[in-house]
Amino acid sequence: MSASEPARLVTVKLTPVGRAQTFLAADPPTDPPPIPGTQVVVQADNGPAVGVVVRSFSARDEKRRPAADSPHKVVRLATRDDIVARMKHQHREREAQRIAMLKIRERGLGMKLKKVEQVFDGSKLIFYFTAEGRVDFRELVRELASEFRTRIEMRQIGVRDEAKMIGGYGSCGRPLCCTTFLTSFEPISIKMAKQQDLSLNPSKLSGLCGRLKCCLRYELPNAKGVVHGGCGSEGGCDNPSGCGTGGGGCGSGGCGSGGCGSCSRSLAPNHEE
Repeated sequence: MSASEPARLVTVKLTPVGRAQTFLAADPPTDPPPIPGTQVVVQADNGPAVGVVVRSFSARDEKRRPAADSPHKVVRLATRDDIVARMKHQHREREAQRIAMLKIRERGLGMKLKKVEQVFDGSKLIFYFTAEGRVDFRELVRELASEFRTRIEMRQIGVRDEAKMIGGYGSCGRPLCCTTFLTSFEPISIKMAKQQDLSLNPSKLSGLCGRLKCCLRYELPNAKGVVHGGCGSEGGCDNPSGCGTGGGGCGSGGCGSGGCGSCSRSLAPNHEE
C-alpha cells in the first residue's frame, strides 16, 4: 500500500446485538485478507477485542472512516487461542453475572444488572446496570474484586442504552434503530408527534425502552424546508441533512453558527435518557 493510498476499511461486529463498526485494516495487510465471517482481533474503545467481519458498503464505510491515526484498527486474524480465550471469557461473564445478581439481592441494592463484559486482555470486568438514582456499590465492588481477582468497573446506563445493548424489534417489525445505525440519542419531544398529527397514545409513541421513539424525528422537515431534515420548524437549522447529523447535533453547535437556534433550548429539557 502506498503512502498516499488510504487504508482499507473492514466492517466488524463485536457483539451479536449492536451496529457494526468500521476499522482500519491491519498494516501490513493480513494474509489472507479478512472476508465476511472471519474472526479478527481489533483495537476497540475498551482495548483489544474479538469480532466477526461482516459485509461492508463502501459509501457507508467511507462516512464512518476512522482518522488515519485512530487506534481503531484490525490487529490480526484471530487465532485458535484467541477464539478459545474469548469463549472462556464468555463463560466467566455469565458466571460473574450470576454471582453479582446474588450479591445485589442479598444487599437489597436498588439496581438491575443488565450485562457483564470482560475485556479481551482479562484486565477487568465491566458491570452494566440501571438504577433510578445513585447507588452505593462500594462494598459490592470490593466483594466482586475479591471473588474474581481482577479490576471491577461499574457503569450505570439509561433505559435507551439498555435497549441498545439488549436489542429487539420495533413496532415497525425492523430491528431497533439504536442497534443498527444510530450513533447517539438525539432529543425527542411530544411536540414532534403533534407536528405530524400522530395519535398521542403513549403505547404507540413509546419504544421498547419506554421512552419516545427515536423515529419521531425522521419524518420532520428542518427549518430550511428540507424534507426528512429532522428538526421540524424548531429554530434556524443550517444543516441540510438535519440536526444531529454530520458531526453536529441539537445544542452542540454543529448546525449553523450557533447550534439549532431554539431547537437546543426547547427540546433538550424534554429529552429523557
